[in-house]
Amino acid sequence: MNTVLITTSSFAVDSPALLKQLEASGLQVVLNPLKRKLTEEEATNLLQQHKPVGMIAGVEPLTRSVLAAADGLRAISRCGIGLDSVDLAAAKELGITVTNTPDAPTVPAAELALGLILSLLRGIPASDSGIRQSRWVRPMGRLLQHKTVGIVGCGRIGSRLAKMLSSMECRVLGGDPACPVNDHFELVELEKLLAEADIISLHLPYTAQTHHFMDAKRLAMMKPGSYLINAARGGLVDEDALYQALQSGHLAGAALDCFEQEPYQGPLTELENVVLTGHVGSYAREGRVRMEEQAVENLIRELQS
Repeated sequence: MNTVLITTSSFAVDSPALLKQLEASGLQVVLNPLKRKLTEEEATNLLQQHKPVGMIAGVEPLTRSVLAAADGLRAISRCGIGLDSVDLAAAKELGITVTNTPDAPTVPAAELALGLILSLLRGIPASDSGIRQSRWVRPMGRLLQHKTVGIVGCGRIGSRLAKMLSSMECRVLGGDPACPVNDHFELVELEKLLAEADIISLHLPYTAQTHHFMDAKRLAMMKPGSYLINAARGGLVDEDALYQALQSGHLAGAALDCFEQEPYQGPLTELENVVLTGHVGSYAREGRVRMEEQAVENLIRELQS
């Protein structure tokens, strides 16, 4: 029987029928035994041990060396939207097809970005933390209504967030030269967006070109007293430069859901004007189930083609 290796750590917790669907397609399922993100070495060992024909992948590093060790692997179905963890050039050379699930994370990721914005503006985490420590903390917040929000990356998630913000009476600026005209935001040059936005939310893919997209120079170009949101990919923000911009008071606050090194243990944890979440952008039950359904559909289709 052909084997499929599932490395995403919590697969089918809320949708166990998907495992039966794979088995009904003639596949023997091997789940991630460590129940966490795999290292490069761990991914290699599992691929060599089980020799799967297919893989439903999380965000573990599927580098050239990992893929080269995957004897017999024909298809990788990424359970999620980002493909920066997969060496696509190596996969192509080795004849391994790679798919993702771009639609399912759209609403969960956009809703999280909106939640992070509101948490920052109203000081929700600070008040919650204070009350838990027997301190009656009542921060003076700010309204989202009538704020100018800049969205950098106007694909599915950025466009969905723009629609939500428009309904909340925000002025929404879009920064994405590849984006078509959209009713929910005004397309502008990046320099104008950085200078005018009260809040900037990143929705870019991570590539070599977007590494530290928000570096010290661009952070300095942001409007004084503004906020930065990154619920897209780790590595888009120079975290050390962000720390300096926050500590100096140039930025009023930031919220990050993803980091260059995860789990994150850096100096941003020391700042009260920062909201940190553990890479949960697409991790909503309904969205997760749909993402897993699409990953299974993609894998079965590729293996049967």
